[in-house]
Amino acid sequence: MNGFIVGMYLPGDSFVHQLDPRAKLGFAFIFMFMVFFADRLLACAIFLAFVLVAIHIAKVPYRLFFTALKPIIFIILLSSLLHLWMTKGGEMILAFPGITIYEEGIRQAGIISIRLLLLVAIASLLTFTTSPVDLTDGMESLLSPLRKIGVPAHELALMMSIALRFIPTLWEETEKIRKAQMARGIDFEEGHILKRLKKHLPILIPLFISAFRRAEDLALAMEARCYRGSEGRTKWRQLHYTRRDLWLLLILILLGMVLLIFRH
Repeated sequence: MNGFIVGMYLPGDSFVHQLDPRAKLGFAFIFMFMVFFADRLLACAIFLAFVLVAIHIAKVPYRLFFTALKPIIFIILLSSLLHLWMTKGGEMILAFPGITIYEEGIRQAGIISIRLLLLVAIASLLTFTTSPVDLTDGMESLLSPLRKIGVPAHELALMMSIALRFIPTLWEETEKIRKAQMARGIDFEEGHILKRLKKHLPILIPLFISAFRRAEDLALAMEARCYRGSEGRTKWRQLHYTRRDLWLLLILILLGMVLLIFRH
């Protein structure tokens, strides 16, 4: 829980911070889409190298990304073990009682693990380098063409931005409630997995009460400021594409070429 930092924004003046939020959102979406088509270890390794370079350019400490990966380590290990156990093909590498590991199983386990790492890393990089206000404006701008068919673009963008913003807040609240329960003598690490999960149930009720209270306070604050959605709303800061945003298009083309080369 201490390592859950999804939705955190780190102010900065790096090249990545200065990119247009619409360009970053579009790039992140297409990049995630491309990751699912990377079915070669070398292609996945190139994608991973690109993400590491992007993190360095963004001047975001690597330790934050390692911290962001903590909540999904269990999922990565579980999916890797399942592929090692169930995927057959190629030469047999190791044989244990009840399990036989093949070359294809190792390859698939590596690909799935890198894919999950890439998805979390690119999503974290987006939130680390883009403020919640910019995210809202970017999503609203990208969704604005859907207004012609009656889709409330502004409301959807605001809803997603608020949800993303409140993830770390709710997680921090969860940790406070958990520590309060521990101060009352509850040991969350004692017993088997089902018993430990049952001990976490008393956390849910105060967490839901706190979440609804925060939602009500936010709604009252928005009403007090005469918020009425997108009707008659203007923006003080206008978004503009610049030449530096073309680098994202060039990078997407290069990554697409890598994907095509290694798929044939």
